[in-house]
Amino acid sequence: MSTLFVLLQEVVKAATDLAPIAKMGASIAAALVTIGAAFGIGNIGRSALESMARQPEAAGNIQMSMIIAAALVEGVSFFALVVCLLVAL
Repeated sequence: MSTLFVLLQEVVKAATDLAPIAKMGASIAAALVTIGAAFGIGNIGRSALESMARQPEAAGNIQMSMIIAAALVEGVSFFALVVCLLVAL
């Protein structure tokens, strides 16, 4: 019976030592968010340029849509970075 209590005490002690692992996970998540946002904005730009090359008369509308979509992706990635930094603190 006392072995069970010792084991439970060790589990509780190990659970309180997870702060460094949480910080490492938050930094990895922040890196993945940055890479994902860069990849997404790159795809938006590539698709917009292809669309403008195929239909030059709609370049203004396509460019405006591209800027709005890139801003939304950037906003979501910024929010995710803030969450990761809050977890790391």
